[in-house]
Amino acid sequence: MEKKIFSGVQPTGNLHLGNYLGAIKNFVELNNDIKNDCIFCVVDLHAITVKQDPNILKNNTRETVATFIASGIDPKKSIIFNQSKVKAHSEAAWILSCTARTGWLSRMTQFKEKAGKDKEKASVGLYSYPVLMAADILLYDTTHVPVGDDQKQHLELCRDIAQKFNNDFKVEDFFKVPEPLIQKEFSRIMSLKDGTKKMSKSELSDLSRINLTDNADQIINKIKKAKTDPLPMPTSKDELENRPEAKNLIEIYSSLSGLTLEKSVIEFSGKNFSKFKESLSQVLVDKIQPISKEIKKLLSEKSFLDKILKEGCEKADKIASNKMKKIHEIMGF
Repeated sequence: MEKKIFSGVQPTGNLHLGNYLGAIKNFVELNNDIKNDCIFCVVDLHAITVKQDPNILKNNTRETVATFIASGIDPKKSIIFNQSKVKAHSEAAWILSCTARTGWLSRMTQFKEKAGKDKEKASVGLYSYPVLMAADILLYDTTHVPVGDDQKQHLELCRDIAQKFNNDFKVEDFFKVPEPLIQKEFSRIMSLKDGTKKMSKSELSDLSRINLTDNADQIINKIKKAKTDPLPMPTSKDELENRPEAKNLIEIYSSLSGLTLEKSVIEFSGKNFSKFKESLSQVLVDKIQPISKEIKKLLSEKSFLDKILKEGCEKADKIASNKMKKIHEIMGF
């Protein structure tokens, strides 16, 4: 059975290795499977839950598209578009916000984390954006959504909203109830400076992450300076549990080399970190440098990127508008 897959990436700029291994690499594999019908959305409406500089947002949107294409997503096989250009997303979000319950949204742990202690100062958009995420997914009769640990709760909310709408208006299966697509053997990529923290573009030190726009020298330098511990390389997988930095670096190596974690541990068992770091730097340069070069090339071709977005928006708008017409009929508009 053909899977209809929807996924979104915020255009926050400076996409890094964690974004690549956590999402984009998986998108490429999904795009290449002829059984999949994929839609990849640059979710610029989600991005404005935090104040954005308009010019930077526009450039980041192009950079996200460039990263998709440079990583191997084919815009002829999949739809690539930016959310704000398809009006049905905003309209559906309002309609579905009247279906969603405040109790459901109040349980969203991501809002609690992002809003911090002073929730009264958080924007309404930050609170309600999981409803917009539900609209994004449900407008396209999505059957499967690639999700990481931090988005599982939002997908559950989307499923609840779909089921409640279908029940409230007695329209069985009108909104497809999407299933999660969980990556097998995926390891969360952590900071190169602290193995207990997620790799993030918001961390002050650029040495904490491998950016997808880094060149070979930058990658080698960052791995050289990456935090380790005084012990030799571990001799078994069990040893990694109390060694977060060693675990993070070996998991990066495994993810990029295609080896299991066990095989990677065996390969470098008992060796010193400098030898391992040479091998890790090499696999990173081999994988990231071609992507980096292609991103930079594509960013110099703004009209090409804008054309990809325009064509993608037209295709997405056709699907979403048809769904919206049916929603109007159901609602009595």
